[in-house]
Amino acid sequence: MDPVRRAQVEKSLKRKLDARCSLFILIYIMNYLDRNNIGAARLKGLQKDLGLNDTQYATCLSILYVGYILMQVPSNMFINRITRPSLYISCAMIVWGLISTLSGLARDFKDLVVIRFFLGFIEAAFLPGALLILSKWYTRRELTTRNALLFCGNLISNAFSSLVAAGVLSNMQGTLGHAAWRWLFYIEGAATMAIALSAAFILPDLPTNARGFTEEERQVAQLRMLEDVGEADSDSSEQGVFDGLIMCGKDVKVYLMMLTLTAYVVGLSFNAFFPTLTGTLGFGYVPTLLMSSPPWVFACLVSLAVSWNADRTQEKFWHITGPIIMGIIGFIISMSTLNVAARYVALFLQAGSYAGFIVFYSWISSSFPRPPAKRAVAIAMVNAFSQLGNVAGSYVWALSENGYRKSYGIVLAMFGVTIVGNFLFKMILNNLNKKLEEGEMAWEAKPDVTEKTAQAEMEDLDEALRMRKGFRYLV
Repeated sequence: MDPVRRAQVEKSLKRKLDARCSLFILIYIMNYLDRNNIGAARLKGLQKDLGLNDTQYATCLSILYVGYILMQVPSNMFINRITRPSLYISCAMIVWGLISTLSGLARDFKDLVVIRFFLGFIEAAFLPGALLILSKWYTRRELTTRNALLFCGNLISNAFSSLVAAGVLSNMQGTLGHAAWRWLFYIEGAATMAIALSAAFILPDLPTNARGFTEEERQVAQLRMLEDVGEADSDSSEQGVFDGLIMCGKDVKVYLMMLTLTAYVVGLSFNAFFPTLTGTLGFGYVPTLLMSSPPWVFACLVSLAVSWNADRTQEKFWHITGPIIMGIIGFIISMSTLNVAARYVALFLQAGSYAGFIVFYSWISSSFPRPPAKRAVAIAMVNAFSQLGNVAGSYVWALSENGYRKSYGIVLAMFGVTIVGNFLFKMILNNLNKKLEEGEMAWEAKPDVTEKTAQAEMEDLDEALRMRKGFRYLV
C-alpha cells in the first residue's frame, strides 16, 4: 500500500475504533456501579433492614470476588477462541444487570450472599475480555492510553455512583412501598440491561471480521499488530484449548505479576469503602456522598496524564511507582491527623494512586504479547488472582478505631510490597532484553548459525525471544 494511502486508512481505522471502543467506558461505569452500589445502600439502611452485622456485611462484599475469580480464566480462554466477542460481552452484561436488579429483592443475609456471588461470576467476563479485545487492535505504543480511558469508567463510576446514590436515596424512600436503597438496585440494574442491548452492535470484534470497517482498514489493523512485535496476532492451528494456560503455568513472570497486583489491590481496597471513609469527616450522608465524587474526578485526570506520558515515553516502572508514592503520602496523612481539610486532601491523593494501576494492566499485555492464547490467559490469571486482594480488603477496613488508622497502616505496607514486586519484574525484563541483544549480536557474528537453531536454543527461556529482531520488552 502506498505510504500516503496507508496513513489515511490507519487514521480512519483508529477514528472508528476509538469511537466503538468508547462504549467500553460506559460499560465499565455500569460494571462498577452494579458492584459497588452496596456501599451507598449501606448508608441508607441496607445493613439494618437485612439484619446484617459488620462481619456479614464484609462477607457480602468479599463473596462477589469468589465468583469473579473462578470465572475469569475460563471466560478469557473462551473469548480468545470465538469470532464475535461483542455478542458474548453483551449477553453477559444483560445477565449481570438482571442479577444486580435482584439485589433490591434481598430479604436477609442468605439472599444477598447468593446474589453477590453470581453477580461476580457473570461480571468476570467483562474486564479481562475488554483488555484482551483492546490488545488485539492497539499496538503497545497506544495501549496504555486506551486502557486509561477504559479504567476512567471505573474512576468515573466512583464519582458518578455517589451522585446517583445521593439523588435516589434522598428522594425515593417509601416510593411504592420500597426502601430507597432497594430503588438504587432497581434503577441501576435496569440501566445496565438497556445499555447491554447496544453493545452487540457497537463493540468491535476481531481485526479479521469486524463489521463497520472497510477491507483496507481490516488489513491495516492486522498489519499494525504484525509490525508491533514481528508476529501475526493469531494462534497456531496446532495449539489446543489449554495451550495458553500451560504456557502461563511455566512462566515465572506471570506469578510475580499475580502477587504484585494482589498487593496493589489490597492497597486500593479503600475504593469499596470510600463513602464510609469520607463519612469520617463528620458530615451527613448526602454531603458525604457528594464529597466522595471530586477525588475520583481528580484520579481520572491524573490517570489520563500518566498513561499518555507512559505511552509517549514507553516507560512503565516509574509511571506505576509515582502514583503509588502519591497514595502512600495520602495514607500517612490520614493516619497522622484528624484535621478535616487534611484528611479530605488525603482522599484525593489516595484516589490518584489508581493511575499506576492502569499502567500496570498495559504492562501485562506488553509483557506477554504472543501468542494471543497466552496473553488471554495471562491477563485473566493476573486479574483473577489479584481479586483475592479485594477479598482481604473487605476485612482490612473493619478496623475502624481512630479513623481507620490500623487499616491505613496495612494498605500502606501493601503499597510498599507492590513497589518491590514492580522492581523485581523490571529486573527480569531487563535481563531478558539483554539476552535478546546478546542473541542478535551472536547471530550477526555467526551467519552460518541458522536462525532456527538459535531460536531452538532460546525458546525455553521465553516465548518473546523467538520474535523478530529488534523486539524489546517495555520496562
